[in-house]
Amino acid sequence: MPGPFVNPFHGDTDLPKKVDVVVIGGGIIGTSTALELVERGFKVALCEKGGIGHEQSSRNWGWVRITRRDPREVPLMAEALRLWPGMAERCGRDLGYRRSGIAFACATEKDFAQHEKWLENLQDYQIESRMVTGQELEDLFPGNKMKISGALYTAADGRAEPQWAAPAIAEAVRDRGGHVMTECAVRGIETQAGQVCGVVTERGEIACEQVVLAGGAWSSLFARNTGLRLPQLKVKNSVIRTKPLEGGPEVALWNEGFSIRKRSDGGYTIADGFRNVVDIVPDSFRFMRDFMPALGAEWKSLLLRAGGRFFDEARIPNRWKLDEASPFEYCRVLDPKPAFNLQDQALDNLRKAFPVFEKAEIAQRWAGAIDVTPDAVPVISGIDSVPGFFIATGFSGHGFGIGPAAGRLAADLVSARAPVVDPAPFRFSRFSDGSKIEIISGF
Repeated sequence: MPGPFVNPFHGDTDLPKKVDVVVIGGGIIGTSTALELVERGFKVALCEKGGIGHEQSSRNWGWVRITRRDPREVPLMAEALRLWPGMAERCGRDLGYRRSGIAFACATEKDFAQHEKWLENLQDYQIESRMVTGQELEDLFPGNKMKISGALYTAADGRAEPQWAAPAIAEAVRDRGGHVMTECAVRGIETQAGQVCGVVTERGEIACEQVVLAGGAWSSLFARNTGLRLPQLKVKNSVIRTKPLEGGPEVALWNEGFSIRKRSDGGYTIADGFRNVVDIVPDSFRFMRDFMPALGAEWKSLLLRAGGRFFDEARIPNRWKLDEASPFEYCRVLDPKPAFNLQDQALDNLRKAFPVFEKAEIAQRWAGAIDVTPDAVPVISGIDSVPGFFIATGFSGHGFGIGPAAGRLAADLVSARAPVVDPAPFRFSRFSDGSKIEIISGF
């Protein structure tokens, strides 16, 4: 089944011989990082093995939210909320951004109290967020039949179009003189005296002093061939896109049985708000110890599945030489099969809560592979053992909305500027320096 219809982007034909920075990965994180760097005067080459934004960056829900974020991400997301309103002008293209609000439903009084306590994380920010009940809830979601105690609502949150965003940012990179290559897999990095000195792509070599790995679900495999242990697994979320529908809510909504977001074309993005599929693969055993706390905290929402994906990934080599084809050249786009049962159940739950969706017609179905870390917090970090190498990955389903700010932080680290937020929570070394991996459930 084909993935979502992503705005077309045609990559450069000529490979540059030398740049300052190579960014690996053409999703929202890679393109945002590249844009920040070219705007600072760096010569940048962005290399994507497939098409710009063709994996999870175009398959997510399209939410731009600070609501119910992991507290460690709140400062960075506050910066993202500041950046998003100017992205269309900055890129010279529409990314579909609208500040339309997001609400998280509270099924019980206990949920209500937990969400109300979360509001303490916004005390240092002038961001409007509050608990809503009664008539105010009805005004936000007219005609709803939900049996809930209330909702956490943030008017400053919004939405954008995942199928538009990464291509628009990539075009802006090229407008400013950056090189953007598609169907150009990076096989690995080259070093001299331990320092990054270039990369080898399937088209040839690019000399550079710094490399940013923003490879999403592929980052752990790339890092492994570089001699690094990056604990990261893939979680599958499945999405429905409907045809335009009149009378549905403007505000995006998370509910345990469904999640919805109005699209720019008047249709809706619909997904299960709680459950995700986790295929058991060789990495499940490789990183079992790292992920056991997360599994214990989130086991109700994770559907473990044994099947053919185990053998598919077992056949992928963990090591390869830079003069031979890499695994990235054999799979240009990770396009998992949707979980139809979860999609259909989410749509059924939505129709019970909002009868207007009885008229909703399905236009398309797809799934995406979310890159998840053991603590569900991204890695945005330099790598001490490989000077000049940086990683920005593991956004755990939170990457689209935070993307512009994550790109800014990554660029700060590359350019040795004062970081826009404290990068310590995102350091790569937390998985190996004896730090306790803290799981904050529900985010």
